[in-house]
Amino acid sequence: MKNNFKKSNSLTRRLIGNSNSENAEIGSLASLRSTMARIAAPRATLDSAAIRTSAQLLGQTASLDIDGAWLESSEKNVGPIDVIDMFSGCGGMSAGFHAINGLLPSFNLAAAVDIDKKANITYEHNLGVRPICADISGMSRSKRQLDDLVARTRSRKKLVLIGCAPCQGFSSHRNKSGQTDQRNNLFLDFARIAKRLQPAAVVIENVPELLSDRYWHFIAEARSMLESSGYFVHLAAHNLAEFGVPQERFRAILIAMKKPFSSPIGFLSRNEFRTVRHAIGGLAPVAAGVRDPSDEMHYSAGHKASTIETIRAVPADGGNRPYNVGPACLRTSKSWNGKPAYEDVYGRLPWDKPSITITAYARNPASGRFVHPVQHRALTIREAAILQGFPADFWFNGSLDEAFRQIGNAVPPRFAAYIAAHVLGELLGRTGSELSFDRGITAPVGPSFSRLIPSLKAGTRKAVGERVAQVG
Repeated sequence: MKNNFKKSNSLTRRLIGNSNSENAEIGSLASLRSTMARIAAPRATLDSAAIRTSAQLLGQTASLDIDGAWLESSEKNVGPIDVIDMFSGCGGMSAGFHAINGLLPSFNLAAAVDIDKKANITYEHNLGVRPICADISGMSRSKRQLDDLVARTRSRKKLVLIGCAPCQGFSSHRNKSGQTDQRNNLFLDFARIAKRLQPAAVVIENVPELLSDRYWHFIAEARSMLESSGYFVHLAAHNLAEFGVPQERFRAILIAMKKPFSSPIGFLSRNEFRTVRHAIGGLAPVAAGVRDPSDEMHYSAGHKASTIETIRAVPADGGNRPYNVGPACLRTSKSWNGKPAYEDVYGRLPWDKPSITITAYARNPASGRFVHPVQHRALTIREAAILQGFPADFWFNGSLDEAFRQIGNAVPPRFAAYIAAHVLGELLGRTGSELSFDRGITAPVGPSFSRLIPSLKAGTRKAVGERVAQVG
């Protein structure tokens, strides 16, 4: 195995930024390793502040150097904490937890569950675990199925339950029928499974529209279910660019533990965000529809001549489609409305800013600002995956559309790696005060979270979690 740990050490020293940084980094990881060896002894005297600081450093290092951490991890390089990934998809959240093992063996991917057969093949190929192909709604109500799931974990080991229920039903792009979308009930099914399995920690990621008036009752019911089972529950919304993901992606995250804990916060300021250039600027150029011979995932959709003609008219490096080019429905909108419509459609990504949110439709330049900064095509699978925070060698099963769907629906592994390290630090640290525990967001943010995003990006409002908590 390549010695990418040295690469991570170098990055860590830059993060710490002082003359004693190498000793500090070695001491921090040594402290965590020592604590991991004593994880089965909850009454041990532990330096909680040092553990939490070390865990933060671990998370930052893994997030900013996901490739180095990922390459150092292996199927045999596992730790004492079992992980079950519900709605595992192609494995984005699991990949983040697994990457931590490349720096500090901490987690064991005990089981994964998803009904998507294509995504399950992707998961097994990259993570070495065959997911259970099952309907989680039915599983949440089946004692036999849940007992079978528990049987895959190791007895007397700590368990972390992670996952992201399908979020399309909560999307701001859906109409009012979304409130009764059956996929929304899967969020509560996840909480029911947590109540049955009683893990040491629960991590749920989802779209921030879940925090709006329309969907808040799902949050309230799930939180009540967990708190009645003895969990402390923190709910927040974050811009994942603050955690090293090279895109502006706002997400809600719910964390629950059996003891009070501190909440995660981002570690990058806006002027430190990873950019499109950082992420994909070094990839080989490819023409539309042409596969890179050295990377089978590095190919885009093959566009029609009219589409390429439209793209060529878009200025490089963040340019918008001129109002008088493209499909007739877009060209005529200026005469109807007095201004161009859907300006992001056929727009190019800027080199020196984070990407916009990568969705399942990022393959299509007509779906948003998904055109390469300078090449005349939409994004490739590899480019979309890296912008989503995946390791650079992650493989995806299925067609172009199926790969993009898996990527767009995934939890970014860079973010998941930081959350994994944070959860590790909180599990190992001394129990905090119940009186000072921060429950985070405790009331809906209003009719729509998406209305807050422009001002959050512009910096005219406070950090996402703080601001949203004040709204309620």
